[in-house]
Amino acid sequence: MADTGATPDASAPATGADRSAKGGDKAVRTAAAEGKLSPKDRRKRIADRVLAEGQVSIEDLVQELGVSQMTVHRDLDSLEHQGWLRKVRGGATAAPNALFESNARWRGNEQVAAKEAICAAALAIAEPGQAVIIDDSSTALPLARSLASRGAYTVITNSLQVINELAEEPDIRVIALGGEYHAAFNAFLGMSTADIARSFRADVAFLSTSAVDNGHCYHQAQENVLVKRALMAAARRRVLLVDHSKFGRQALYELAPLADFDLVISDERLPQEERDALQSLGVRYELAAEGAHRT
Repeated sequence: MADTGATPDASAPATGADRSAKGGDKAVRTAAAEGKLSPKDRRKRIADRVLAEGQVSIEDLVQELGVSQMTVHRDLDSLEHQGWLRKVRGGATAAPNALFESNARWRGNEQVAAKEAICAAALAIAEPGQAVIIDDSSTALPLARSLASRGAYTVITNSLQVINELAEEPDIRVIALGGEYHAAFNAFLGMSTADIARSFRADVAFLSTSAVDNGHCYHQAQENVLVKRALMAAARRRVLLVDHSKFGRQALYELAPLADFDLVISDERLPQEERDALQSLGVRYELAAEGAHRT
């Protein structure tokens, strides 16, 4: 992904270096009202608002930022190209569709209880001493956070957030899969990342996906599919972590049949018709109860 100099650091909290503790927000609002924000700051402000609210209108952005509609359109085009949002008629949204995977920050706030329950169930599979693959999905992140209290592991990952979560854990050996960094996914993706992944042989891989339909997994981004397939090939056992909201969705690129996974873990809100479909396909699955804790 080309660095245009306008990529917003949406994950970085505001500090004293960015604005003073008193009056800083007022200064930013004043600058925005006068159209004096730099393109980088303006686009960060737009990205933050879309990710916080889910969607925003062009008219509201024009009034808030004090710039022209053409300028807002250019900002949205840039942010869409970088994967921060999706332009829609009259505005922009963070919600995914068949062609667009939502930003990592947005996904991290979706179905939190279900993801935590799924990872609690998955934790019983990851035995201390194993080499474990964790992909860049928000679904698998709670699993990474829980490993440190379980013992020694080798964790192989392309997720920068997982790397940062485990970097200072004395019992965790982290192997980071490099390659091209994609800020919208907060991960390393692409051919070079996939090539590195294929050079390993792990005990178990924990992965997620954007959509499940008709017995197959799908994803909106081809570079994600490339890496996820390599991660699957690098593990003796493959576990799919996928909450109920992903079933019945559509995405452009096929990742794999559900039957290629040794186990599918979802949550108890998975509709009965989806459970029946898994059973008819011979897919081994487990449903995790929200609020259940495992040791």
